[in-house]
Amino acid sequence: MADVSVRPARPADAERVARVQLSTWRIAYAGLLPPEALDVPEVQAAALWLGAVESPPTPRHRLLVALEREELVGFAASGPASDDGLDPVATVELLTLLVEPRFGRRGHGARLVAASVEDWRRSGAETAVAWAWERDPATRSFLLSAGWEPDGAARGLDTGRRVERQLRFHTDVREEEP
Repeated sequence: MADVSVRPARPADAERVARVQLSTWRIAYAGLLPPEALDVPEVQAAALWLGAVESPPTPRHRLLVALEREELVGFAASGPASDDGLDPVATVELLTLLVEPRFGRRGHGARLVAASVEDWRRSGAETAVAWAWERDPATRSFLLSAGWEPDGAARGLDTGRRVERQLRFHTDVREEEP
């Protein structure tokens, strides 16, 4: 059994978070995102993640990392929901959930979501939402298998190549009654 864990990100993790993001995007989103989004220099992405760790936009923004032994293999970023009609106090958004493909299917995504849910509960959130690319069956399938459901909201994001559609999923994060 592998030694696995999830913990809050530290400043020293920013470079590895950027590496996971870029390597995952290049594999999973090559058909969705334009080349310039996939060719971002790692140092530039790392600086953005360092800022997210050291100076998050709000006190409710979080960045959790998944580890396998000492290797950072994935991460989850979340913050207050910003969509119109959603209460940012009661609703949190899973902004990014990525696990490096070579470490996929080992439970890291599920552990990141479970740790995020515990954090969201402590902060008073009742509902969580996440956006998934319509042409990303792996993420949609993962969310469905984790108990998330589409809520009917959709949006189009201009990727430079075309407008790509995203679907919003939601889940109740309140403690279940015994």
